[in-house]
Amino acid sequence: MRAKQTDPQILSPAAPGFWRSPLRGPWLTALLGLVLLAGITVLVVTGLLSYAAYNPDLAAVNDKTPGKGLLGFYLFAWPTRPHWLYRLTQGVHVTLGVVLVPVLLAKLWSVVPKLFALPPIRSVAHALERISLLLLVGGVLFEFATGLLNVQLDYLFPGSFYTLHFYGAWVFTAAFAAHVALRLPAAVRVLRERGLRAPLREPAVRRQEPPTDDTGSGLVSPRPAPMTLSRRGLLGLVGGGSLLLFAVTAGQSTGGPLRRLALLAPHGGAEPGRGPNGFQINKTAALAGIGSPDTGDGWRLEIRGPGGSVRLTRAELLRLPQHGALLPIACVEGWSTPDQSWQGVRLRDLAALVGARERPPGVLVRSLQRHGSFRQAALRDNQVRDPRSLLALRVNGADLSPDHGYPARIIVPAAPGVLNTKWVASLTFGEL
Repeated sequence: MRAKQTDPQILSPAAPGFWRSPLRGPWLTALLGLVLLAGITVLVVTGLLSYAAYNPDLAAVNDKTPGKGLLGFYLFAWPTRPHWLYRLTQGVHVTLGVVLVPVLLAKLWSVVPKLFALPPIRSVAHALERISLLLLVGGVLFEFATGLLNVQLDYLFPGSFYTLHFYGAWVFTAAFAAHVALRLPAAVRVLRERGLRAPLREPAVRRQEPPTDDTGSGLVSPRPAPMTLSRRGLLGLVGGGSLLLFAVTAGQSTGGPLRRLALLAPHGGAEPGRGPNGFQINKTAALAGIGSPDTGDGWRLEIRGPGGSVRLTRAELLRLPQHGALLPIACVEGWSTPDQSWQGVRLRDLAALVGARERPPGVLVRSLQRHGSFRQAALRDNQVRDPRSLLALRVNGADLSPDHGYPARIIVPAAPGVLNTKWVASLTFGEL
């Protein structure tokens, strides 16, 4: 008996009969696309806000993308109110990015026949569309991959995460905007014609979508396989996956009972320690190369300004007027702490010691840390003037621990964690 031969063209991903799922079609692609349109729009906005929060236009030490040019057109002075602003924007950015992963994978699966369609270029207009599609798919995979690696603290990058993610975001955003302009009208038309509920009620025994559903999209298989999963089931899997990812991620930024469920987040689960200094830490003193000789009795804080300079011991700092502030720490990886009770000297009071009493200017903060990004950071004048901006010496009623920045650290409302410099060595007011 002769073995049944398979058409060799069917074995090619470019063949019309290669992709046989009966679930693919314009309706499913349109629905997933609209979900991504809403979600990715929020990701773009919160991502741009996260970049602005670093005040990259303030000083070179804050700017990891010095060649940005016109891409920084929207930058503004990052506010200090509300004090939880960065905790909110970055928590939404990271959590939503993780939650959208199943939706993104489902959308790419739904359009995979188009990615292999032949001929690859049929006209100049088609060539431009294919180039935008390449930038769109490549850009979204790059942005999600680098973002997820950064959240997991896996710095497997050929360069700075900030630089790669920033420029990658602009490439993707441009391709995304072009794709939306080209495809949104058709997606809306498909959903209006078929509705949101009718396709979900179609029985699972159907083998293919009705002919009116194809509209020349090239997504409906000409020889669909038997249906083993309904559209309702597929969307349930996608939604369930997103819900599960939310449950094991969101707690790192929301805190409360969800924190212990945040098993996917390096800063989820239980707090790393107990006592006043038991809250989350991103970089330990040992990792930063900070030891007892650096922070012992010989430590001095050098403060410079338009009126001269002073050097203060920790004991002298403690004798200055002390103030308190309830502020969180929030980092680019999406994790944050609840409000902690910080005590220390107001930055504007320290500025007054060196001749900047009336309108304190911005300040350049230098850390004892010798290597690594943001061992120096600049703060704007509005951040210095906020009465809650402190050179913190204590937290939750106890001295800072070495890992939380002893002998002194910066804490500023609504600022990214890396701008809340630990192990402060000097403050220079007015020279950034």
